[in-house]
Amino acid sequence: MTSPSVSHDLKTLIRSFHAIIVVETVEEQRLKAQLRALTAELGVDLFTWTITGGLRRWPATKGVHGSTDPAHLLKHMEHLTATGVFLLKDFHAHLSAPVVVRKLREVAQFFAKRGSTIVLSGDSVKLPKEVQHLATYYELALPGVTELREEVENVVRSLDKKHKIRVSIRRADFDELMRALSGMTLSQARQTIAYCVLEDGVLSADDVRVVIERKARTIRDGGLLEYYPAEANVFQLGGFEKLKAWLERAKVGFSEEARELNLAPPRGILLVGIQGCGKSLAAKVTARQWNLPLLKLDAGRLFDKYIGESEKNFRRAISLAETIAPVVLWIDEIEKGMAPTSSGEADGGLSRRLFGAFLTWLQEKKQEVFVVATANDLSVLPPELLRKGRFDEIFFVDLPDPCERKTIFKIHLGLRRQDPTALDLDRLVKATDGFSGAEIEQVVIAGLYRALHVKRQLDTDLLLQEIGETIPLSVSRREDLERLRETSRGRFVPVK
Repeated sequence: MTSPSVSHDLKTLIRSFHAIIVVETVEEQRLKAQLRALTAELGVDLFTWTITGGLRRWPATKGVHGSTDPAHLLKHMEHLTATGVFLLKDFHAHLSAPVVVRKLREVAQFFAKRGSTIVLSGDSVKLPKEVQHLATYYELALPGVTELREEVENVVRSLDKKHKIRVSIRRADFDELMRALSGMTLSQARQTIAYCVLEDGVLSADDVRVVIERKARTIRDGGLLEYYPAEANVFQLGGFEKLKAWLERAKVGFSEEARELNLAPPRGILLVGIQGCGKSLAAKVTARQWNLPLLKLDAGRLFDKYIGESEKNFRRAISLAETIAPVVLWIDEIEKGMAPTSSGEADGGLSRRLFGAFLTWLQEKKQEVFVVATANDLSVLPPELLRKGRFDEIFFVDLPDPCERKTIFKIHLGLRRQDPTALDLDRLVKATDGFSGAEIEQVVIAGLYRALHVKRQLDTDLLLQEIGETIPLSVSRREDLERLRETSRGRFVPVK
C-alpha cells in the first residue's frame, strides 16, 4: 500500500512547537494514516487514545493500564520521556471537568517546551475558553486526485483477490472517474468503487454515471447543498438573449487558452429584479449552457443555533463546491441569508460575518466555481455586493415583453402536452401584459385544472378566464416594481 501524502502545513505546525492542534473531521483513519507517515518522517513516536481503548503507542494494540480515564491519561502523558504526537479522539467531550481542563493546560505548556504535540480530533470540536488560546485549528482537506487514485487501485486490487473482477476502462474514462469521485471522503470513495465493481464484476466507463448518482445522494444527505447533474439539467428559458450571449462569451474563461494568458475563470453574476421572472431558472440554464453540474446553496440551511456552527456550515458548503469544480453554484435570494440586517446585531452579527466570509471567498477564490446569485429586494443589499468587481456582471430582470410571453406560453403548454398552435396565442399574450413568467405558468396550470373539472379540452377562452381572475404583481405591487426599475436603470445590464 502506498504511503499517504503528508500535508506540509500539518508537518510545519507540529515542528513549530504547537502543543494542541484541533482537527475537525469524520475521517479518523485517514488522519491517523497521515500522522503515521508524518511521525515516521520526523522520527518521533505516534500515540493514539480513545475512551474505550486508552493510550497506545503505535503499533501496539494494548492500551496503557488506567489510561481510559482522561485525568489519569494526562498525568501519564506528562511523565512520558518520549517525544511524539498524541492523537486523542473525541477528547473534547471530557473537557467539562475542571480538573481535566487544568491538567490539559499544564500538559500543553510542558509539551510546547519539549516539542510534543496533542492532536484533538472529532466531527465538531469545541474547547473551553481556558484552552482555546493554546490550540490551533487545522483543516484536513478532502482527498485529492492522487489519494483517490491510490484508494481506487487498492480497492480494485483487494476485490480482485476475492472476486476476480475485470478492469475495462480507458485512461480518459479513468480520469473522468477520478473527477467524479472528487469531493468524497476516502471512505465514501472506497464504498462507491466497491459498489460499482461488485454490482457487475467490472470497473468500466459506465461506472462514472453510478459515481455521480451516489455523489448526488451524499450531497443531499449533507443537507447544505442540492445537486443537479449536468445531464439532468433540461430546463428551458424564454428570452434573456443578452444574458445568453454573455454566457457564451464568458465560457472561454474556462478554456486552456485563457489559462495560458493567465486569465482567471469568471467569478459569477448577480441577477436582480422582479419576482417570478426567471432569475432562478437562469441559474439552471447557465449550468446547462456550459454543460456543468449545478449546486444550489440555500442560505437558510446554513444557520445553526450553536455559536460558530453557521460559519462552519458555510465553509463546508464552499469546500464541497470547490472540490467538484468546475461547477455552477446557485445562491437563491441572497439577501435573505447573507445580507447584514439593518439593526446590525439582531442575529448577534451572524449575517454580517457570513456576508463578509462570502465576499472574501468570492474575491479570492481560485477554483472554477461560477456563482449565480439572485436577489429580489435591492433595498437590503449592501453596496459592497453591488460594486463592480465582486461579480463579473450584474443583470436586471424585468417583466417579459410580448415576444417572451409568447415563448413562455409555448414552453409551459408544451411541457403539459398541449398544442400551442390550437390556441390564439396573440390574444393570450395581449391579455397577460404585466404578467411574470411564473404567473403565466400558473395561468396554464389553473386553466388545465379548470378544463379537467368541466371535462373539456383546454382552449383560449378557459385561459382568458384564468387571466381575468389573476391580479399580477405589476398591479398589486406597482410602486415597488417602479422603484426597483428606477434603481436599476443605467446601473445594471438588462438580460434582454
